[in-house]
Amino acid sequence: MTEDELIAAMRPGSRSPTEERDTPDLGRFGLGLKSASFSQCRRLTVVSRRDGIVSAAIWDLDEVVRTNTWAIEVMQDPSPLPWFRQLRGSGTLVIWEKIDRIADGVTHDKDRIAEIANERISNAEYHIRLVFHRFMSVSGRKALSISLNGRTLKPIDPFAESNAATMRDQEDVLHLRQGDVVIQSITLPHHRQMSQQAWEELGGPEGHLKSQGFYLYRGRRLIQYGSWFGLARQTELTKLSRVRIDIPNSMDSLWKIDVKKSSAQMPPVVRDRLRKLLDRISLGSRRTYRKRGQKLVDEARMPMWSRIQTGEQISYCPNEEHPVFLDFADRLDPDLREAFMNCIRLVGSSLPVDTLHSDMAGHAEKIRGASAGEATVIQGVEAMFKRGLAPGDVWTILRDVEPFASHRELVERIIVGHQEVRSEV
Repeated sequence: MTEDELIAAMRPGSRSPTEERDTPDLGRFGLGLKSASFSQCRRLTVVSRRDGIVSAAIWDLDEVVRTNTWAIEVMQDPSPLPWFRQLRGSGTLVIWEKIDRIADGVTHDKDRIAEIANERISNAEYHIRLVFHRFMSVSGRKALSISLNGRTLKPIDPFAESNAATMRDQEDVLHLRQGDVVIQSITLPHHRQMSQQAWEELGGPEGHLKSQGFYLYRGRRLIQYGSWFGLARQTELTKLSRVRIDIPNSMDSLWKIDVKKSSAQMPPVVRDRLRKLLDRISLGSRRTYRKRGQKLVDEARMPMWSRIQTGEQISYCPNEEHPVFLDFADRLDPDLREAFMNCIRLVGSSLPVDTLHSDMAGHAEKIRGASAGEATVIQGVEAMFKRGLAPGDVWTILRDVEPFASHRELVERIIVGHQEVRSEV
């Protein structure tokens, strides 16, 4: 910026909000730089170099209080300023000093202040990586590079578009007088189809249940996310559903974008369109969970558990016809056989439904079945063969079922052994 442009930029409300903006312009009210800075510090310095000429201006709230005058200070020689040497070519440097808002109310405990500061830096890092991810993901010279404490930040794509299992619906375009609203529904992969680190990063600090819903972008900058705007509830079955909504900066008034550009109100015409699309939007997530759940109760796979629905009531109980149970029961005398089956039924009737519901509502992806040792797995596989099943059928039944899926190599060795014996016979 030139000195005149810098002074104008330091003025609160430097441009009329009704003035037409260029398409990539993220501003609107001319308040962002100043309001964001004063929310964190009492002294704001901006240095800008253009065509080899350096200009610098300072807002110091302590001076405003002392003089009772809202006036900026124009610096003649900004070279002593921190990080001034990093300003090469054309560019702008923003410096915050007298930072007094990081640890509000904590003034004496240095350890506590450091802890709060580190926590807020971590939150700021996540916010930057998510909000500006589309600018940071661009390849070539137009890519935005952001560093924090010497580390180059990597973008967080809330739609996991690099994952081959991500499902994308076709874009739906709503043409309005102020521009186009582009809507695209995306279904995230199941948590078993990505690393735990990638899954947790996608969920963010509040988890996937709170991160589902609409992701509103203004000029490719994320404005608001993790909400269905009152059109649906956040549920476990829909937590893989995310909807990207792109709007241009010409729609600020229509969407009632606030000064901080962190919240918006959905116009009725857009709400009506999304209401019609909602069933299709959530279908992918529901299908993913139900399909995986169906594998566990599919009769063709001889499940360890049976799902029984009577009217509106659903219950789960161990499958008494499973080869593992029948093989062991056949080795018992009649009295012990009946006692064994009663124990199996007791396990089913004591299923901790309330506790499971509570855990599923919070962190479903963290729920795991109890681990089983190799001896348990071997007994289970051998029981299938004792019931007369062919090796290929045993593999089809067990490959997606725990604990056998976690001991894939062991199961394969047992099956291969039975195949070799059969071939010799």
